[in-house]
Amino acid sequence: MLVLDASALVKRYVEEAGTSEVIRLMAEDSKWCAAALCRTETQVTLCHLGLGETVERQLGRLLHADWEHFLVVPVDDLCLASAAEIGCERRLRTLDAIHLAAADRLPRPFTFVTFDVRQADAARALAFEVTGVQ
Repeated sequence: MLVLDASALVKRYVEEAGTSEVIRLMAEDSKWCAAALCRTETQVTLCHLGLGETVERQLGRLLHADWEHFLVVPVDDLCLASAAEIGCERRLRTLDAIHLAAADRLPRPFTFVTFDVRQADAARALAFEVTGVQ
C-alpha cells in the first residue's frame, strides 16, 4: 500500500525530478492512500505552476479520475490533534503534519511517498517505510 503526500502526487501529473519513480510506484502497487486534504493541496499546487488554464483543467480531470481509486483518510478532530502533536514535536509545517497524522491511522505495512526531506525524516521517526526522498 502506498500513502502519498501532495509533493509526490503532483509528480504524477507534472514532469520533474521524481516523476518516473512516482509513476513506477503507482503502477506496481494498486492500493493508493492519501489524507483527504491531498487532493485539494495537489490541485492548488498544479494551478500555481502557471501551466495555463487548458492544461490546468486537463490535469484537474486526471487528478479527479485518479482520486476515485484512492482510499481517503479523513481529516477529523482526532487526526488534527495528532497532527498538532507531530508538528510541534518535529517542527513541521501544518499540512506535512496532517499528512503524517492521517497516515499514522492506517494499518501497517505501507510505504509513505514524499519528496519533502523534513517530512520524510519525521515519517521515519514514526517508523514508516519511506520512499521518494532518501
